[in-house]
Amino acid sequence: MEEQNENIKFSISDALINKVEQLVDSQNDEAILELLNEYHHADIAEILEDLSTNQSTYIIKLLDSDKTSEILMEMDEDDREKILATLSTKEIAEEIEELDTDDAADMIAELPDYRQEAVIAQIEDQEHKAEIQELLTYDEDTAGGLMAKELVRVNENWTVTECVKQMRAQAEEVTRVHSIYVVDDKEKLIGRLSLKDLLMASPRAHISTVYIPKVDYVDVNEDVEDVAKIMQKYDLEAIPVVDENKVLLGRITIDDIVDVIKEEAEKDYQLAAGITQDVEADDSILQLTRARLPWLFLGLIGGVGAFIIMYFFEKELPEEAVILFLFTPLIAAMAGNVGVQSSAIIVQGLANDDVKGSINNRLIKEMLLAALNGIILSIFLFFFVFAWKQEFNLALAISVSLVVVIIIAGLIGTFIPLFLDKRGIDPAIATGPFITTSNDIFGIVIYLLISKSILGF
Repeated sequence: MEEQNENIKFSISDALINKVEQLVDSQNDEAILELLNEYHHADIAEILEDLSTNQSTYIIKLLDSDKTSEILMEMDEDDREKILATLSTKEIAEEIEELDTDDAADMIAELPDYRQEAVIAQIEDQEHKAEIQELLTYDEDTAGGLMAKELVRVNENWTVTECVKQMRAQAEEVTRVHSIYVVDDKEKLIGRLSLKDLLMASPRAHISTVYIPKVDYVDVNEDVEDVAKIMQKYDLEAIPVVDENKVLLGRITIDDIVDVIKEEAEKDYQLAAGITQDVEADDSILQLTRARLPWLFLGLIGGVGAFIIMYFFEKELPEEAVILFLFTPLIAAMAGNVGVQSSAIIVQGLANDDVKGSINNRLIKEMLLAALNGIILSIFLFFFVFAWKQEFNLALAISVSLVVVIIIAGLIGTFIPLFLDKRGIDPAIATGPFITTSNDIFGIVIYLLISKSILGF
């Protein structure tokens, strides 16, 4: 227990990194082993990410494969790829053999095609090799691409005594036993087995008399985001994966789902910020430019459009009404803010599967909400403008415009993500510059049209 607490409190420091670097540079293997033996493999991975590739590789080759395989899986993908590039196919195969099949398949998938075949050929455990090759055939965004082959399965026709014997043998290959799955003679999933029921049953009883028929499962081609929603809804630590004939193929565990949720959250955050590709802060300037430029260009186009609209209206404005232009940034900003708020709530609801009912009901609710917010804000703005300029119609034009702009922005921010979701497009794209730019333009047009109508220019 003390060791776990120490691991939880681990924090990397310059002093620690300098110490490790000195030990590696002096090739003091004994001291390196003694030092790193104190740390969890996730902590060692964090240390290696702060070292050079050569130094990290030196440590990987020094430690045993049963530990380095876990270290490599904890490392950032880019750092892991750099280390794998320095290892021979035989050395990578040794790491692969220590991993569960899902992690092994992930690591192999990161290698160039020509190295994948060479590494697989070096794997000595034929059953492990075959299972990895099977997992590599599935799309990475499906349950099949996420599942592991390691699990504990029992046959409904076994006696309790035979079942316990078989479970012991299978458990040796399973890192953590979350559930015990029951299959028939054709390997079809028919239920799950409670450990309590197993212990309470007679040694001669058959599993068919004690297993629980109710079991949640997912199809091998199910999208990983849908799998995450199912496991979240039912608070599952693991879920079995079956094919179209309900044959048990593998299982997905909660640690894999956490990674999926994290990756999806990062992707949605980047989309909301107007970044179209999966990038990181350490990526090259060219990669970051490719990811950012498309939405920045859209923002530029939107700005040019707003300028053109204002340019044409400027000719029609009487000199005393030019004051309207001072409030243009405010109207545009409020439109963008309301649109982003509305779309963010809808996107979050879609991600959590909380958005229920028809689109019309959702739009009506958002319209009422936007109207309430708009009226409160516009009353304040009306008194501000009136107190400043002492012109009732001017204050009325600006405040009424604000109400209408907020309502329209709320409707757009609600409708677009729902529409994109119905069309199979990631709705997170609607929370970024797309919504802001479109609402800016609509907001300015509405503002100037209402002002023209009330002020009569």
